[in-house]
Amino acid sequence: MRYLLSSLSLFLLIGCASYPVQNGFEPKSDSPKKTSNPYFSNARKDYVYKAKIDAFNRSFGGIFIVKKLGAEHHRIAFTTEIGNTIFDFTFKGDDFRVNRILKDLDRKVLINILKRDFKALTQEHSPVKKNFVLNTENILQTDILSKKHYFYYNDEQLNKIVRVDRNKEKVEFTFTNIDDQFAKQIEIAHHNFKLHIALKAFK
Repeated sequence: MRYLLSSLSLFLLIGCASYPVQNGFEPKSDSPKKTSNPYFSNARKDYVYKAKIDAFNRSFGGIFIVKKLGAEHHRIAFTTEIGNTIFDFTFKGDDFRVNRILKDLDRKVLINILKRDFKALTQEHSPVKKNFVLNTENILQTDILSKKHYFYYNDEQLNKIVRVDRNKEKVEFTFTNIDDQFAKQIEIAHHNFKLHIALKAFK
């Protein structure tokens, strides 16, 4: 009985611990002022990916395009390979606009989640609240749309973003096959919602 109570207490303590504590982050005293995400920062470049999006037990394949139009201004579109629009969003500063969305996906909960995902994906800089280190990685904590995000850097290169809510990992963004500030493969995996986005750049 004593062992059971001890195990239960340990479980509750771990469950209530913050995300950095759960993952063994070591705090750092020095901290940059802002996060840096360079992957959609070039206004002269069209970022074009072959995409697969799984949502609400349906799969959508097509072309995912991101265009930077100005400072804190991006347009994101997902179309079929023959050009029919699945969704088309505009981010400008704190403003968000749905230009078009497929009727099957026109659900408020999904739109809000996509808004959070793509804001985190394209926002170049956010104020840093805390700085941590884990092995060879430097981890910066910031808020995006009032949600905690942790930016993981290895040798100053962003390779992962994690969105955390109530000390639990909710969404993981991974950036791989990186060439000159261009992530050729991106994955957005949700842990509490049936949504998965896989992007692979056209050669």
